[in-house]
Amino acid sequence: MKHNTLKLTMLLALGLSGTQAHALGLVALPDTGFASSAYTSCYNDGRVVPPANADDVKGNFGSYPIAGANQPSTSKNNTCFIAKPFFENFSPVSGYTLVGNRSTVIPATTGGGGNIGTLVDYVWRNSAQTMCIFGTRATMISADHDSSKSGTQYFEINDIARGGFANSGTVNVGYTIFSTAGNTSPVYRVGRTFTSVQHRSKSYDTFLNKQVNGTNYLDLPTKNSVTAAITGENSPIDATDPASTTLATQDAVVNSNWVDFTADTVFYDDDGSTNALSGFTYIQAACDGTDTDDWVLSDAIRLRQTAQEETTFKEIAIPGFAPPGASIP
Repeated sequence: MKHNTLKLTMLLALGLSGTQAHALGLVALPDTGFASSAYTSCYNDGRVVPPANADDVKGNFGSYPIAGANQPSTSKNNTCFIAKPFFENFSPVSGYTLVGNRSTVIPATTGGGGNIGTLVDYVWRNSAQTMCIFGTRATMISADHDSSKSGTQYFEINDIARGGFANSGTVNVGYTIFSTAGNTSPVYRVGRTFTSVQHRSKSYDTFLNKQVNGTNYLDLPTKNSVTAAITGENSPIDATDPASTTLATQDAVVNSNWVDFTADTVFYDDDGSTNALSGFTYIQAACDGTDTDDWVLSDAIRLRQTAQEETTFKEIAIPGFAPPGASIP
């Protein structure tokens, strides 16, 4: 009964519907997903393939460089985008107060004492103590994530997944960018799913090939049967290799417990780009007035590398805030 009451409170407070939104600000992410996908487009909204101009490419999930004029802003390319607060620890929505914050070292994938970046995690709560906003950003540094291989392997965050929202009903999601240095990845899409879906360009040797998808790669995956953490081709590809997959891998079933933000965050990318910062991601969901220290759950945040280029599938699980009463299976 408590969770049903919270869910109703959230829906009434936000005036949410089960339709996709295409505008500046937080957008609704239903616990049932959308008509044909668990995902909805964010920066990708309005993408044209093949493109008529550079803005039509929408970065192709990080494979194609985004010019400064085409970056997300309050006036352009702003689906899911939020005007940045004055400071990162300020709420993106008025009427909310910071009630919890954490900063966690991102460990190497091989374990041990490695440090490849930092993840910050915030919670803001409204004065009625019925709604909260969960905010997260990753910052990657020049460090090797896999000591078992020679050289420096930079971990690439293609997806940030957050768990614990099974009883939240429809949530609101969005992101913002604080840095003006052009070193921050936008959020290309966001889904109500546990599954991160690989995306590859045709190849990553030329701008012409970077701007279009590999064979059978979808901007919005279907939602038929795949429940794995990561789906796609788990093998590295060179810059000139033509990317190809099957439609069966471009799929992610709806999982109401999870929210997945697709991005392209890495200190140095195989495709030549550098986006060491992720966008600052936000999830607005029902909560209560209990102590947020008790909301921290093991493995609530998953940083996923989906082998976009010359890499393989990897996941780093990190403790994080989740709504009160949540669980992470």
